[in-house]
Amino acid sequence: MPANLPPQTTAELRRLAVECYRAVECEGMARVDFLLEASTGKLYINEINTIPGFTSISMYPRCGAQRLAVSALLDRLIDLALDRQRQRKATRFTR
Repeated sequence: MPANLPPQTTAELRRLAVECYRAVECEGMARVDFLLEASTGKLYINEINTIPGFTSISMYPRCGAQRLAVSALLDRLIDLALDRQRQRKATRFTR
């Protein structure tokens, strides 16, 4: 890991993942899974998953967090959640 894919396929996966995330109005952290049809190179969105595990056997800490220490990632996720909470509290609804 990571998958041995051409740069243009990797770029398209990233673009689609962001588009999926935004389309369903995700917040925080999610993982978008894809299927790649080997014969055509066509990409299929499989599913969007909630925050992955952080156990010793979870794949995310092994693969996804290689660029960022797990403690720094957790700090960032907590900061983002607190920011969302502050934004929600600041939103006023009227009837």
